[in-house]
Amino acid sequence: MIDWLQSDLTSLALCWRLDRRDGVTLGFTSHDRDLVIGGIVYRAAPGMLPSAVRTTDGLDADTLDVSGALTADAITEADLAAGRWDGARLRLFAVDWSDPSAAPVVLARGEIGDVQIADGGFSAELSGPAALLDVPAVEATSPECRADLGDTRCRVDLAPRTQLRTVTAASGTSLTLDAAEPSVNGWGYGRLRWLDGPNTGLTAIVAASSGASVELREPPPFAVTIGTRLEIVEGCDRSAQTCRNRFANIANFRAEPFLPGNDLLTRYPGQ
Repeated sequence: MIDWLQSDLTSLALCWRLDRRDGVTLGFTSHDRDLVIGGIVYRAAPGMLPSAVRTTDGLDADTLDVSGALTADAITEADLAAGRWDGARLRLFAVDWSDPSAAPVVLARGEIGDVQIADGGFSAELSGPAALLDVPAVEATSPECRADLGDTRCRVDLAPRTQLRTVTAASGTSLTLDAAEPSVNGWGYGRLRWLDGPNTGLTAIVAASSGASVELREPPPFAVTIGTRLEIVEGCDRSAQTCRNRFANIANFRAEPFLPGNDLLTRYPGQ
């Protein structure tokens, strides 16, 4: 048992550490004063409350709901709606507020999943490490490649296929950049990351490209102005033809395009 938990006078405070995917780290505490722990300032946020924390020794995936008021400048409704907090890593722990350097008690950790906004506040579901047990252990066969372009299975080097570009025109999901694509629909199925403007740090999926024109799958959360800089990465339609002809990477192709499907059973009626 940790010493400070055995004291007759409690000095317990809850702390949340949030690590967003864009590298931003924030800390909050239920204490009435800010706490400095491990070089990070945990801002006093009494409005943030967790649900009951339940841990088991079974194999069921444990989840935790964390709710809070939209009072902190660092957490805004616009950022939550834009998805800046999706997939952020969260660590919930208890500390001795009278001695923040004492060993903390970790209560829960995982990634933020579904986020809901209502009545001037928000609630987020935290998926713990046990949620990984829900991931299929064996991949299903498919005609399209199951690897992601540039990952450890694909092995295509994305460094020479990543470019910095500037927006010259923007309307809804359509963008015009200051240079043309490297090949026909070369940016299609790729992704881009905004480097400045209100969308900074957010990513978007490219549905198709033609010359200097780019069509996004969804409109950006915030308006895009002319001159906005972005990083855009080539995409792949996951077909064997593209893998062989454009990337010369057919040896790492992860699919079964010639495997007969269920339609083979209906090809010869009555047989």
